[in-house]
Amino acid sequence: MHNNHPQLWRILAVTMIVALTWQHPAEARHHRPLPPAMGAAQQSSVRAASSAESATQASPWTPLKNQPTFLPFGASTPMLLTDGSVLVQDTCATDWWKLTPDQFGSYVNGTWTQVASLPADYAPYSNSSAVLRDGRLIIEGGEYNCFIDPVNPVWSAQGAIYDPVADAWTPVAPPPSFDVIEIVPGVFGQTIGDAPTVVLADGTYMQGDCCTAQAALLNPKNLTWRPVGTGKFDSNNEEGWTLLPNGKVLTVDAYVPIAPLTSYLPKGKNSELFDPKTGLWTSAGSTIVQLWDSAAKCGGENVGTFEVGPAVLRSDGTVFYTGSDTCPHGKGKTAIYNSYTGTWTAGPEFPDVDGLTDLNVADAPASWEPNDKVLVQASPGFGNPPSVFFEWDGVNMTQVAGPPNASIDGSYVGDMLLLPTGQILFTDGTDDIELYTPTITSNDAEREHDIAPVIFGAPQLIKAGGSYQVYGIRFNGVTQGAAFGDDVQAATNFPLVRITNLKTNHVFYSRTHDHSSMAVASDDLVSTHFDVPNAQERGFSLLQVVANGIASDPVFVFVK
Repeated sequence: MHNNHPQLWRILAVTMIVALTWQHPAEARHHRPLPPAMGAAQQSSVRAASSAESATQASPWTPLKNQPTFLPFGASTPMLLTDGSVLVQDTCATDWWKLTPDQFGSYVNGTWTQVASLPADYAPYSNSSAVLRDGRLIIEGGEYNCFIDPVNPVWSAQGAIYDPVADAWTPVAPPPSFDVIEIVPGVFGQTIGDAPTVVLADGTYMQGDCCTAQAALLNPKNLTWRPVGTGKFDSNNEEGWTLLPNGKVLTVDAYVPIAPLTSYLPKGKNSELFDPKTGLWTSAGSTIVQLWDSAAKCGGENVGTFEVGPAVLRSDGTVFYTGSDTCPHGKGKTAIYNSYTGTWTAGPEFPDVDGLTDLNVADAPASWEPNDKVLVQASPGFGNPPSVFFEWDGVNMTQVAGPPNASIDGSYVGDMLLLPTGQILFTDGTDDIELYTPTITSNDAEREHDIAPVIFGAPQLIKAGGSYQVYGIRFNGVTQGAAFGDDVQAATNFPLVRITNLKTNHVFYSRTHDHSSMAVASDDLVSTHFDVPNAQERGFSLLQVVANGIASDPVFVFVK
């Protein structure tokens, strides 16, 4: 599962870029390379440099005090659970580890414990992922199943669901409606692969198929599927899904030419909307600038990476969509979709910085910040080092400091997760995990208050180990939070319940579940159940609901 030869991994990361053709469906989609491994000496030097930066307070990045050095570990997909803990997968492996914040709610000082491993034959990378409204974590598919082949893409149709109460994974069969296609020349089977997914506003999990236009909805009780979605212009391949305030789902077409869909337009700029009420996909109009990577930009015809960058919804209802252009000296474009008017406008190109003239986001993460900015990782070409980080504030794109590994990271190795503290947890396939702390001004604090959760009803007397409900508005925040696209999803638009003891200032998260809604930017009355941990300290306390790093005003409770 783990490779100790970093140079070999770098060579393999380059050679894994396959030829794209019309003849073979599996060859007509680009791949997110596996992150190169780091040697122990290099990891130590990175960690030392990171600590030095933190000490001078010159950087917004802070390394975890307790880095995951218990194994040869490469931190991959991070997922926030509804009890405030973070699950992190070991890259291309079956083992997962849990980061629990310390007694004061600090993730920097958090501690690690190992949780149950995936089934032995399922070690995915670049897979679909989501936290369901019942509090369980589901992962589906994978561009790689490293149990079968840790080097070459193996598009998996496997899946599993994690129950944090039972600490157990249960296999999930793929949607039977998904077509059997030619995965590689001469080999046929079902795929999910690196595919988009979203938890709809009503809490239903929607899974796309990487290699067709098909999608399905999950019944979380019996883990069965029913097909959904008609009218999709092209396949789901390389596309991401963004949940909008009106409950619809936005995507930008990547035009990957996979049979039987042949709607390939080398300079296409179409976007689409899925309406859960009708089950139909319809056009959302032209993106004005081309956001997907087509070789037609630099003289080619039917080849290109087809990559599209991440998209993040902001509190004003606009979606900041980033783009890819891997042509020589190509610049990644951006576009802004106004979800209230249904219109697109062109955004800025990624600027030239530090002598780099071809920055774009061909496979890269981004995350919303509580100050309503968007943090995005870019790099030259197709994920070549170094990485450069920018913030988009709705008007300007400004370069910000990168984490210690930025000089050796390509953008494709990065993953972001928005934490309850408002910080962004960043992994890059190594054992150096960093937290980005956004700058919050007085104006930002006022905006936060305007979009923060509001508690209308909560129990005044609670008991350790008890289960209760809390009611209010904006419990799901104004955005899904972090984004990557088809390779991983780490949405955090669900409510957390945080209880702080007034005597000790110790922080405890109650596990939330069965939220009445997952709708973003909604003022409708919602509720969630929360289970108070047995370790909750007794006495007068403050209870808050937290969504996407923004906490409600507290209410007093007494824990008996």
